[in-house]
Amino acid sequence: MKCPFCAHGENKVIDSRISKDGNAIRRRRECLGCGNRFTTYEFVEEVLPMIVKKDGRREPFDRTKIRSGIKKACEKRPISTDAIETAVDSVERACQEYQGKEIPSTVIGEKVMRELQTLDGVAYVRFASVYREFRDVSDFLDELKDLLHTKKEGETESPEG
Repeated sequence: MKCPFCAHGENKVIDSRISKDGNAIRRRRECLGCGNRFTTYEFVEEVLPMIVKKDGRREPFDRTKIRSGIKKACEKRPISTDAIETAVDSVERACQEYQGKEIPSTVIGEKVMRELQTLDGVAYVRFASVYREFRDVSDFLDELKDLLHTKKEGETESPEG
């Protein structure tokens, strides 16, 4: 690694610690040429599969698109930014764990819907209406019935304390 001050190629690590967010290692280094100190960050290289769209196009995974879709669905709902970020993280993690070099956008859409279903019913229906391309009110009603049925199943399965 070259020194940012003198471009000397040798340095020593003085201190290493985990970054504040826990996603990187922060290293303090000292140049063996000029003696100046500088900081580097070491990240895990994340390999995400290519996304295969419904029309067959392929594009790289874009976390901002996931966040944007979830934020839009959660607009004017009592959902914290942290909860949204947690959902985005969960979707991204599922994509990282996906076996294969390509992942259909439908798999991602379904994962986003599951995250929203546990987060907020209104946000879930908003996202579903766009994602599943509802054409009329009966499509909405069918989705709402499924949502209510799923919620009731969840309530009867969980023990009350």
